[in-house]
Amino acid sequence: MTSDLTEIVDGLPNLSGSDDVIVQALAASRDQPVFLRDSRVPFHQIRSASAVALHMHQPLLPAGGADLRSARIIGNLQHMMEHPGVGDNHNAPVFLRCYQRMGEIVPQLLEEGKQPRVMLEYSGTLLYGLRQMGCGEVLDSLRVLACRADYRHAVEWLGAPWGHPVAPSTPTQDYRLHVRAWQHHFAALFGVEAMTRVRGFSPSEMALPNHPDVAYEFVRTLNDCGYRWVLVQEHTIERRSDGAPPHFKHLPHRLMCSNSSGETASIVAVIKTQGSDTKLVGQMQPYYEAQGLLRIDLAGHSVPPLVVQIADGENGGVMMNEFPGKYFDVVRNARLQETPLMNVGEYLDQLFAAGVTVADLPEIQPVRQKRIWDRLPAGAGPQRLEQVIADLRREDDRFNMEGGSWTSNRSWVRGYEDVLGPMEAASALFHEKALCHKVDPGEPRYRNALFHLLASQTSCYRYWGQGTWTDYGREICRRTKDILTYDFP
Repeated sequence: MTSDLTEIVDGLPNLSGSDDVIVQALAASRDQPVFLRDSRVPFHQIRSASAVALHMHQPLLPAGGADLRSARIIGNLQHMMEHPGVGDNHNAPVFLRCYQRMGEIVPQLLEEGKQPRVMLEYSGTLLYGLRQMGCGEVLDSLRVLACRADYRHAVEWLGAPWGHPVAPSTPTQDYRLHVRAWQHHFAALFGVEAMTRVRGFSPSEMALPNHPDVAYEFVRTLNDCGYRWVLVQEHTIERRSDGAPPHFKHLPHRLMCSNSSGETASIVAVIKTQGSDTKLVGQMQPYYEAQGLLRIDLAGHSVPPLVVQIADGENGGVMMNEFPGKYFDVVRNARLQETPLMNVGEYLDQLFAAGVTVADLPEIQPVRQKRIWDRLPAGAGPQRLEQVIADLRREDDRFNMEGGSWTSNRSWVRGYEDVLGPMEAASALFHEKALCHKVDPGEPRYRNALFHLLASQTSCYRYWGQGTWTDYGREICRRTKDILTYDFP
């Protein structure tokens, strides 16, 4: 269970410099199923299954001191702990407990002879913040879930972009840096071998790009980084054939993303249905929904549907207080022969072993793209694409290419100019000074600039749109630009 990479380098989390190690390890394990050998689920007998995922995140803030321009960058959880009388900061100890508790709940249920299943997704900023504030016991608890062979069938880790950025409005080259940085960090914490078993990807805020060129780069990044499937929100996708919603939302699909140059990238997509996320997961609703479903025909194969939900693992009274008890109840009473809990990777391993192929899956694409492809000839190029988008916007003021996320009424672009401008300026400078000049990603100055760039792009700075959080985001952008200006020739 020892790590193959150093976790902290020059005082910062290990986010770059070992791409060759990561790529080689992923290539060596690419075609090997992760969960098939250890799955206890009789896939050919069950009626249906359900899966739940817990998303855990805290941003990094320039809040370790009174002066914003010189304050240390610390985790928000540490800031909450140090200021318990402000707002809802009194919840910090509960949050910390939530980050650790699955490392106790899962082993207890396994010792009882039960079959727990859970998917975990932790942002890189949270993982570093926990280490920085001295909460090694939480990371040790998570390491057991990531590394112990007899726990692997019960817990599936999901990959994420390191700094919790939203994909539709994050520069594509930066998003790729986030994805690879998370793999570096996870491998440094839990080992390279554990990292190679992370095959599913959870986009921050469930944000899926729908601009064709951005969506294509998003999927290509996931493919290049070794991911086999991605979690998508129900209302952010449409059928590729006619632009309608998917017929069978509880079956895996094939997300197809074409760009304006005529290239197409694809990846398996698993649909998270709409609803009040924390309540649905907190009360284990996917399990009860699955009990009412029957097997479905997929390309001539009778397969069980899979009901999937993800929610914040710590936010809200339901997740803080009700989830553990309900999770215990469901796991202890789930019928393995009828409607078991399954993690998505386990389900897909069993599905493909049963004879279904990726080509058999129904095809989907990001929402609103059908209207573009009805007007844009294949390979027409980016200029013609932007003209088509402009025409559609003039005809329909509700049409946009800002992507989709947890809720259909949130834009991650409009209203965020105060923080998006500095983010874009820092990104452009990093591209010019570090990427174009091919600076070694193992160099201290590169690592320092990368850390600040990725930390500045967290969605939290956009979510609130104004006030202190915007000030935090702009300050980290300022530091990024200073590093790139003075440390890079």
